[in-house]
Amino acid sequence: MAATPTIVLVPVWGIGHFVPMLEVGKRLLARSALPLTVTVLVMPLPAEAKRASEITEHIRQQEASGLAIRFHHLPAVEPPTDHSGIEEYISRYVQLYSPHVKAAVAGLTCPVAGVVVDIFCTALFDAAHQLGVPAYVYLITSAAMCALLLRSPTLDEEVAVEVEFEQMEGGVDVPGLPPVPASCLPTGLENRKIPTYRWFLYNGRRYMEAAGIIVNTIAEAEPRVLAAIADGRCTRGVPAPPVYSIGPVIPSTPPAEQQAQECVRWLDSQPPSSVVFLCFGSGGCFTAPQAHEIAHGLDRSGHRFLWVLRGTPEPGTKLPSDGNLAELLPADFLARTKDRGLVWPTKAPQKEILAHAAVGGFVTHCGWNSVLESLWHGVPMVPWPLGAEQHYNAFTLVADMGVAVALNVERKRKNFVEATELERAVKALMCDGETARKVRDKVMEIKAACRKAMEEGGSSNMSLQRLCDALVEGAVHPGK
Repeated sequence: MAATPTIVLVPVWGIGHFVPMLEVGKRLLARSALPLTVTVLVMPLPAEAKRASEITEHIRQQEASGLAIRFHHLPAVEPPTDHSGIEEYISRYVQLYSPHVKAAVAGLTCPVAGVVVDIFCTALFDAAHQLGVPAYVYLITSAAMCALLLRSPTLDEEVAVEVEFEQMEGGVDVPGLPPVPASCLPTGLENRKIPTYRWFLYNGRRYMEAAGIIVNTIAEAEPRVLAAIADGRCTRGVPAPPVYSIGPVIPSTPPAEQQAQECVRWLDSQPPSSVVFLCFGSGGCFTAPQAHEIAHGLDRSGHRFLWVLRGTPEPGTKLPSDGNLAELLPADFLARTKDRGLVWPTKAPQKEILAHAAVGGFVTHCGWNSVLESLWHGVPMVPWPLGAEQHYNAFTLVADMGVAVALNVERKRKNFVEATELERAVKALMCDGETARKVRDKVMEIKAACRKAMEEGGSSNMSLQRLCDALVEGAVHPGK
């Protein structure tokens, strides 16, 4: 009997990357008509112990699940000590793992259906190519981000070396999108003078070597961008690899702790669609001056709110601390707003909150996982990006998808937002004006599309099946 083929996944260490990639592997296991297994190559975390414990716990849960998933822990390498951005850091760090990935894949005794690497891990294509194994890349972000990465090498050639994108009139051309303001480009890609910029180009160029590009999006949410990729407009007429839009990939999580449920119980007493929810991801936090601006803006908006307010990291750590509300908020704010607002100083069960009938709007940092959760539950957004590709996501949500009310975020002031601007955006989102109605109608349209896409015969379901078929058909014995 022939050995069962395996799909090799190589995620980076962040929980927001590791878990969604593993979820794709689980979906492929469930979708395949033929037996498959998943092999996850785990790189040691060059990060704080808390994040390491999150990954370790997740691996433990999956090993106990009984699914055909096995984990192979790669040996540690010395990480880069200097870098100009996280994308450069990831790319260089992962490049050091190429021989270890090659050895791990070569040591497998079963056929390999493909090696699937994370968004900035295309240096690992070398290991796959040397073994004759198909290589895929998985983007946990949007089709718009995929288009930008594919476009970036050509865009760089079209713009004079001495010119920065912010000096260009009319914005940056990304096919399928309106002109993109330079201020909305991802962190690292907006500055052509730093090494991180070159690593963006490197990864975008190598995407063209992939057997396929897997994107966590819904075809109905980004049709113009996906069409531009498919017809070669992002790659100077050269056909791009097949794009598999399989989203929304929203991993399931264990039930929230009992304490976290208290904020959900508070929502139970609020009227339908009356609460604006403010949450800024696992890394989002604020100093007192910005927290004061938010407090004043929410107060003056007159709307109900649930605000997750985290403090800056403790010395020697990287993750936000629980918010000290006495230090972060104006003295009388909690007393004055106690009948219509709740400030939550620690992690909150975001998906459960977005699913609640009382929530009518979401002020979000625009991490793509959070965006997908909001779309899945039909909650319109106000984008407040903080870094990475979030400014670009914010632009696409407003200008392309039409599911968000724009917020003026002062990127050069560390993403500062004035109280009056937040007040305006919250009112625009939560009132019954024309803008709010258009945004709500569009987000409900995409909510329905998300759910239909996952059903039998839906766009994402069929795309997942095509990916599964391609992987099974392409399975080879490494090195043979």
